Amino acid sequence: MRYRRLGSSGLSVSVVGIGCNNFGGRIDADRAAEVVHAAIDLGVTLFDTADVYGLTPGASEEALGAALGKRRDEVVIATKFGADPRGANGPDWGARGGRRYIAKAVEASLRRLGTDYIDLYQLHTPDPQTPIEETLDALDALVQAGKVRYIGHSNFTGWQTADAAWTARDRRLTPFVSAQNYYSLLERSVEKDLVPALEHYGVGLLPFFPLAHGLLTGKYRRGEAAPQGTRLARDVFEKVLATAPWDTIERLENVGKERGVDLLAVAIGGLAARPAVTSVIAGATSAEQVRANVTAGSWIPTEEDQAAIEAALTG
Repeated sequence: MRYRRLGSSGLSVSVVGIGCNNFGGRIDADRAAEVVHAAIDLGVTLFDTADVYGLTPGASEEALGAALGKRRDEVVIATKFGADPRGANGPDWGARGGRRYIAKAVEASLRRLGTDYIDLYQLHTPDPQTPIEETLDALDALVQAGKVRYIGHSNFTGWQTADAAWTARDRRLTPFVSAQNYYSLLERSVEKDLVPALEHYGVGLLPFFPLAHGLLTGKYRRGEAAPQGTRLARDVFEKVLATAPWDTIERLENVGKERGVDLLAVAIGGLAARPAVTSVIAGATSAEQVRANVTAGSWIPTEEDQAAIEAALTG
């Protein structure tokens, strides 16, 4: 396993992280524990969840906290607040970037996770009605109190990243050190303005959906039904298979074959080599998937490899 500093901060995380959105939902507590312990044993340190994940809001945090147990200090817990928890944190009237709500949300997450501190506390989505000064001030207070070590944001644009960085610097508040955004070799819109902003302000990128809902796992083929039990076998994802860019996917697969690696390695290793990316967060429902993701993340593409990937993406 490789490790990197998250942006320009002092927080070091594994290049492959585990997304815990399946915990408390697609997989039960026992399976979640298998995933967590397999990941730690393979050197994974970054576990990302949110207070809205799970069949009921908070179920993922509870499953992660229970699975970690005495191994809590071996990992970096990243969780998020600010999306709609459907009343799990009490009435909020949509002001989930405000001081009042943040104070309640962090206590609820700490309780569910069974810990007295959160390594990386992230604003899940921008709150356009609350000034970023208020959000940063409330998060800074949590850092000063020792309840949170670092802070990050998710689903920000480039200008919002710049605005938050400037505000934190101007007011001498704790800055955001991470950004979570949808990013894969098939979805690259963040490269236009967000990635340059992240590089300029020293913010590390943590891509979510790096496998494009499973299209980059190598499990699916053009014109074939999704294998039973896989993510895309569910009716809700029927359109994903029908509209997939198969020409691009097959070109990427050929890039891997020419180099002796599979499509998963191209997807994870290739994304990890992109500017600003610190760790690639991929979900897992079994210890076998964890091992596959970690193996994929060990592939380090050369400049020639990256050029071949780019050529495959541009056709």
